[in-house]
Amino acid sequence: MTTEATFDDFLKLDIRMGKVIDVQPFPKARKPAWKLWIDFGDDIGIKKSSAQIMEHYTQEDLMNRYVLAVTNFPPRQIADFMSECLTLGVYDAEEKVRLLEVEGNIPLGAKVC
Repeated sequence: MTTEATFDDFLKLDIRMGKVIDVQPFPKARKPAWKLWIDFGDDIGIKKSSAQIMEHYTQEDLMNRYVLAVTNFPPRQIADFMSECLTLGVYDAEEKVRLLEVEGNIPLGAKVC
């Protein structure tokens, strides 16, 4: 069941395009996860994210990959790691997360509208 949201609620989210510049294992996470460092360009800079996407993505798959993330949530402590943004994906038929992708030549930090 979904909760109704308004367009104004959507406008509060700052969803940006970023590039994964580092990927490290996150053994202290409760569920299998990667630690990601994502470059959102000059205006936002680099933010960290914990992502439960190990089922479909290796470190090599993620390096230099473009991702979408919510960049204006408050930081969240996950075990010994401070996650600063929420990397976006969707659940596939097996309930495993697949990352959202964008086509074309999009600059780092481009805002979803």
